[in-house]
Amino acid sequence: MMVPTRRVPLDLSAAFARFRNADSERLHFAAHSHHFWPDVAREAHIKAWDDAARLADDKWGNVLERVWREVSAGIARHLGLADATTLVPAPNTHEFVNRLFSCCPTERPARVLTTDGEFHSFRRQSERLAEDGLIALSVVPTEPFATFAERLAGAARELAPDLVYVSQVMFSSGFALADLSGLVASLAAPGRLVVIDGYHGFLARPTELAAIADRAFYIAGGYKYAMAGEGACFMHCPPGIAPRPRNTGWFASFGTLSTVGQGVPYPPDGWRFAGATFDPTGLYRMRAVLEWLAAESIDAALIHAHAVALQAQFMAAMAEYSIGPFAAERLVVPLSEPARGNFLTFEHPEAGQWYRRLHAARIVTDVRGTRLRLGLGLYHTSGDVERLVARLRDLA
Repeated sequence: MMVPTRRVPLDLSAAFARFRNADSERLHFAAHSHHFWPDVAREAHIKAWDDAARLADDKWGNVLERVWREVSAGIARHLGLADATTLVPAPNTHEFVNRLFSCCPTERPARVLTTDGEFHSFRRQSERLAEDGLIALSVVPTEPFATFAERLAGAARELAPDLVYVSQVMFSSGFALADLSGLVASLAAPGRLVVIDGYHGFLARPTELAAIADRAFYIAGGYKYAMAGEGACFMHCPPGIAPRPRNTGWFASFGTLSTVGQGVPYPPDGWRFAGATFDPTGLYRMRAVLEWLAAESIDAALIHAHAVALQAQFMAAMAEYSIGPFAAERLVVPLSEPARGNFLTFEHPEAGQWYRRLHAARIVTDVRGTRLRLGLGLYHTSGDVERLVARLRDLA
């Protein structure tokens, strides 16, 4: 991975002109929820339409052989994966969650270990399966953060789960697992599925999967820091683990459709977790974004450094004059803690009211219960933070 050598924070606002200029009064600080797309994504969106018209029935050969090959190669570079064929696309992470569940034992309720910091795509589905006794669900609290990794590993030793599902960056707090290799080493066991939800980590924090590529699944997508919007998710699938998911789509045998035979064939690479027909437009956008990042020599380390610099700028202003929930003592993950994502989470009993008040003032954040989240991304500049602080002070 590259080491940031450019001065941060950056000013890449011109590259996001269409999103930024669509509503010049809006202060959008929810990059962790819906990241703005760079202008190259719009050109790619149109390219997908033009290719569909040009190729018609033949478009899938182009999508699966060329577009996906280029996208997966870019993803692999950012994740330190030597083999991009371990990657497979899907329109959303929920598809992957269900396919992973379908790899669990059926002769008894599958033992599933997870945390209380997981996103709804896993939390809702796992809780519903547990309601009907189809899985035995165990949940480890993420807080206190200092002992989380140790407690999760202890629970794995005690419960012997079939599947462990844990986020790289907890969406409800911003707390990050800085040592993925150590964590996976403490969780991995023969026959066990270890799954890392990297949606808040991919292109938000430097991530190297080489050391764990043979033991852990990794799921992420384009909606947040990959800047490609919805419909462009992916999963790294460790070779040899869960070779025949029961939840399977016809794309998993796309290369053998013309072959007449018996049984249900699966490829040995990541494509064994493929689903069915999807809108490929998101992959076009992601390809364009990855190409733009490469041309600008931008990687996750630089993106994270940019976000951290803007976080520090904002909190320095709040130290001079704090407003509502935006005070250092309300941070769920302190600014001094390097194990955090690219958003700040503030605990406040009136978080919901503040979210609505901010939204009325054209400041976009988001709220989860009593926690208000403020996210920084590549489309933000120091000037944007200054505008945010000024508008907040008008509310005080």
